[in-house]
Amino acid sequence: MLELKRIYWTRQLLQMATVALTIWIFAAAFLAVRANTLKPSVSQPATPVTGIFSQMFDGVLPAVALPGVLVVVLIVTVRVIQSRDVRRQDPVRRFTRQQRREGMARAGGQCEMEVGFSRRCPRPAEHGDHFYPWSKGGSTSLLSFVAACSRCNRAKGAQVPSPGQQARLERRRRTYVPLGRAVAVGERQPLP
Repeated sequence: MLELKRIYWTRQLLQMATVALTIWIFAAAFLAVRANTLKPSVSQPATPVTGIFSQMFDGVLPAVALPGVLVVVLIVTVRVIQSRDVRRQDPVRRFTRQQRREGMARAGGQCEMEVGFSRRCPRPAEHGDHFYPWSKGGSTSLLSFVAACSRCNRAKGAQVPSPGQQARLERRRRTYVPLGRAVAVGERQPLP
């Protein structure tokens, strides 16, 4: 659970940083252009269009230099994380028949995903889903198997589940998994 929290919040912070830097760049560029267009102009002879545009955009590059460098650092960080995810990928993508059978039996043939107000989805399970996405290093094991209907499986996609979703699924499993059997969910492949 601790590893999932770290992974989830790291990815959330990277997304928020991307949005913040994008807003910063556009705001800095807009304010620089606006400042240059509001400068009082000394009556000069008419300048060609390129001269007008160069005068308008003179302060834009210095204004977006710092956030631009931060964007490059952010892109490198994201690429490193993605390359580690690829190295973590389990060589086996599909669950075995035995894993599917055991996972569906554990779920009682019903979808284990959550719908509104953290309730269990009432639809029948059709798919075996990796709780922690396979594309992001999720293991193809019974610990990572979650029974899902097609709608919930499509809706989840390759999103990294939140620690809250993991805790709620484990809490729901305690209501239908026999005592003594594991209710833990989510397993990640180790780095090679």
